[in-house]
Amino acid sequence: MSAAVANVQFLSGVKIVDLTQFEAGPSCTEALAWLGADVVKIENPKMGDPGRRLRPGQPDNDPYYFHVFNANKRSMTVNLKSPKGLALVKDMIRQADVCIENFAPGAIERLGLGYDVARELNPAIIYAQIKGFGEGSPYEKNLAFDMIAQACGGTFSVTGEADGPPIRPGISLGDTGTGMTMAITILGALYKRRETGEGCRLQVAMQDAIMHYMRINFATQGRTGQVVGRAGSKVPGISNAPMGLYPCAPGGSNDYVYIMTSRANPDHWDRLLKVTGREELIGDPRYLTPQDRVDRQDEVDDIIASWTRTRTKHEAMRVVGEAGIPAGAVLDTMELQNDKTFEDRGIMQVMRHPVHSDFKMPGWPVRVNGKPPAIRSSPVLGEHTDAVLGEWLGLNAQAVEVLRAEGAV
Repeated sequence: MSAAVANVQFLSGVKIVDLTQFEAGPSCTEALAWLGADVVKIENPKMGDPGRRLRPGQPDNDPYYFHVFNANKRSMTVNLKSPKGLALVKDMIRQADVCIENFAPGAIERLGLGYDVARELNPAIIYAQIKGFGEGSPYEKNLAFDMIAQACGGTFSVTGEADGPPIRPGISLGDTGTGMTMAITILGALYKRRETGEGCRLQVAMQDAIMHYMRINFATQGRTGQVVGRAGSKVPGISNAPMGLYPCAPGGSNDYVYIMTSRANPDHWDRLLKVTGREELIGDPRYLTPQDRVDRQDEVDDIIASWTRTRTKHEAMRVVGEAGIPAGAVLDTMELQNDKTFEDRGIMQVMRHPVHSDFKMPGWPVRVNGKPPAIRSSPVLGEHTDAVLGEWLGLNAQAVEVLRAEGAV
């Protein structure tokens, strides 16, 4: 294990039955696994989590989606349509601290593993569910993926150019963002259960979680009384200049730097004029106040862009940042992956997989005593079935072979 990472065991001893698939649920359980929980992913014996993207009778040529959401977990294959397979999972729920699922609405109940069943098996269980839409919503029976949640939760409506159509943000807030809200809530429920011994039912809808991430937009609407629109690289509802993306050399698709001066700090404008070699404009009445600069925003942007076009985005970020002005280069995925400082700090880690090629991926970003948690490889389908049945339920190898012969696992 690299010296830059740590074996974090905050949740050592916490047992989690993971009945999740794709991204929203797996993001949640992966976070808990990084913190030391024993997360056992229950998968279909034939194809596993659909996120594996396995192809019948063919080798898996796209494991990366599964890798990034299932590190540090164990995989157990169970046929939930087999009475004995279902009984195994019920026995595991009796032993578990947390059970989490994100199947289609109504599916977990049809399988016989709904909340009422789980609570009867284990009154102390923390039972967590992630759906697309919340109970009581007119759409609560509808299916949802990330882009559906983002469309219905508001993020599309505030993303894009002012005179253009709505655009999906480039990150999976609907899925991973929802998973993070559930992970935090599970931690709170575990903490409270230490006092009361009582379990609880936790439910989050992806649409509802997206609205949580829209709080600034709702604050802007509260202040203006108007629907919040799109503003491109600007921030909707915030009038400020200069603020936005400025082109840099050599003019590639991501050769831009974001520069933002604060209305609350008038020194930013003067500092930026010095950086760009336009000291003669310090004190110029045309640009003296924040409102003056907003009124002449196009002129202000041209002043800044004429300087940034002669610098690379990295140089522009360094020079502007060193002057005490917020600035950020637009970095693409390859630039981020190839930046060795992330690997040196343990933020990007290399997954050593027993079947697939090594894969560098982002880990958990929170450092614990100076080091982030270490990544272990995502599991091969059913890799830990025998071990989990032995550790959790005390079944020996012969008993497991009988279950396997009967099609239960």
